[in-house]
Amino acid sequence: MNTIEAILTRRSIRKYISKPVPDAILNQLLQAAMFAPSARNYRPWQFVVVNSRQSLDKLTDIHPYAGMLRQASLAILVCGDRHLEKEDGYLAINCAASIQNILLAAHELGLGSVWLGVYPREDRMTEMKKHFGLPDHILPIGLVAIGYADEQKPVPERFEPQKVHYEKWGNANSAD
Repeated sequence: MNTIEAILTRRSIRKYISKPVPDAILNQLLQAAMFAPSARNYRPWQFVVVNSRQSLDKLTDIHPYAGMLRQASLAILVCGDRHLEKEDGYLAINCAASIQNILLAAHELGLGSVWLGVYPREDRMTEMKKHFGLPDHILPIGLVAIGYADEQKPVPERFEPQKVHYEKWGNANSAD
């Protein structure tokens, strides 16, 4: 699968079969995450891998849209480290790039995944910090559910040329 194909065919998967993800594949996902671009190349991310059934099930009580974790093989909580990057806005952006790399790598490796938003929802952030015992300088950004897919989703048409502007707002094509 090439990069464009991976980007265009990746879907948010919320149904999984009961099959563990091997450690070698998990390590590839984490490596992909750590190769994301980041502002000033600070790489201010930290990761919490969740793969016990008890912990995955508990997260469904913490996050209102995490029901799929009852089937997922694992989850990765992507966090921003304020000791490595002082501005929360950059933390969120940098970690979002890392999350996107996880999603694309999972797709390439034959896994399904879905991004569960945590930041900037204070209630979710507070509960995640408490549940995982995160220190004050660690900000939970997003949770990624991962497993072998038990569903297939069609690829919708999402290209919207009316949202593209050339040189200034309102120019619909490059000839103007």
